[in-house]
Amino acid sequence: MEHITLLLGIVIVTALVFDFTNGFHDTANAMATTISTGALKPKTAVAMSAVLNLVGAFLSVEVAKTISGGIINEDGLKTEVIFAALVGAILWNLLTWLLGLPSSSSHALFGGLIGAAVMSMGWSSVNGGTVVTKVLLPAVAAPLVAGIAATLATRLTYKISSRTDEKATSKGYRAGQIASAGLVSLAHGTNDAQKTMGIITLALITGGVLNPGANPPMWVIVSAGVAIALGTYLGGWRIIRTMGKGLTELAPPQGFAAQTSAATAILASSHIGFSLSTTQVCSGAVMGAGLGRKGGVVRWSTATRMFVAWGLTLPAAGLVGAGAELLTKQGTWGIATTAALLVGGSAVIWSLSRRQPVDHTNVTADEIGTPGAGTAEPAGVVTTAIAAVTPPPAGPVTTGTGTSAVEGAAPAPSVADSARPATV
Repeated sequence: MEHITLLLGIVIVTALVFDFTNGFHDTANAMATTISTGALKPKTAVAMSAVLNLVGAFLSVEVAKTISGGIINEDGLKTEVIFAALVGAILWNLLTWLLGLPSSSSHALFGGLIGAAVMSMGWSSVNGGTVVTKVLLPAVAAPLVAGIAATLATRLTYKISSRTDEKATSKGYRAGQIASAGLVSLAHGTNDAQKTMGIITLALITGGVLNPGANPPMWVIVSAGVAIALGTYLGGWRIIRTMGKGLTELAPPQGFAAQTSAATAILASSHIGFSLSTTQVCSGAVMGAGLGRKGGVVRWSTATRMFVAWGLTLPAAGLVGAGAELLTKQGTWGIATTAALLVGGSAVIWSLSRRQPVDHTNVTADEIGTPGAGTAEPAGVVTTAIAAVTPPPAGPVTTGTGTSAVEGAAPAPSVADSARPATV
């Protein structure tokens, strides 16, 4: 019994570590566009998102019940299977964070859980119908729905504001972005924090602490909410950079449309118990907003890498989860080895990230370490067109004598002088 209790404690701690990585991995979902358009300063944005993630964790338990009693058959499920699943999910989260790819923490968790369960008990342990209807179908439909909604909302926004003062509307949309970003953060807490609640509840059921079908206890809800809020405050700056600047160029009206569309989709799915990938929804909304503006473009090279990561998440996390379960089946030494591999792998990924650090000081930089507001990829057509039609400075300016202020020495040309015709 002591061994089971110790293992159950390890699983709960590991689940909260996953929740923490989920927080900083998904901060970009709510705050990338708000930061990239300058509506909020980076540290202010992540602090606001963290608080609202915590609040959102208390609003519903429908997604938690889907995970704790829907995807995997509870009969015969062992606690070490859940531990192995979490190992696969955490390592995939960290790897995609290192690469700056907004992959799905939800699908990493599901992939790890499915892979570990299949390795332990075979394919019969997985409820295929639930996986298809509440995981796979939403994964395909939700980004498309959010993207189409964001495209239409962006076009409508620009049409309505076309005859108004641009500066005034820009301030209004920045305020709207802050509100919509808060809504996305709240929605993220209602969906993603519940996934960890569901995993911990499932572990408690397998350990005999709770009866099958039980709701998450209050201490589980609180601990999961705090863990995801702390991770959110840490800030997944690499993924914020990709979402905010790598996919497309967004103005405040587009950011507002993208965030509102994403929040609506996430809240609706949480209400009906769909364990949605908030990353995929928000990414789809950002791309839709980019295409909704006349002349706007999506950087498809970045989008393609992101799509590949989405497709690999379930099988990759599943393979790691299956491998971890193969080790944990060997007994105490296997569990200890799996834990050591998790810690070692996480440390290696962290050390690699320090070679080119990204934080709140350079998250909107052209290059790592260079302040700015662009990306390393070529500028979109909007930026190029604006640069091409920028008017030159006013006509020539001459000095009273037509000579340099320093006798016999030519003055150093300024940027404005180089655009003016020479004075003879």
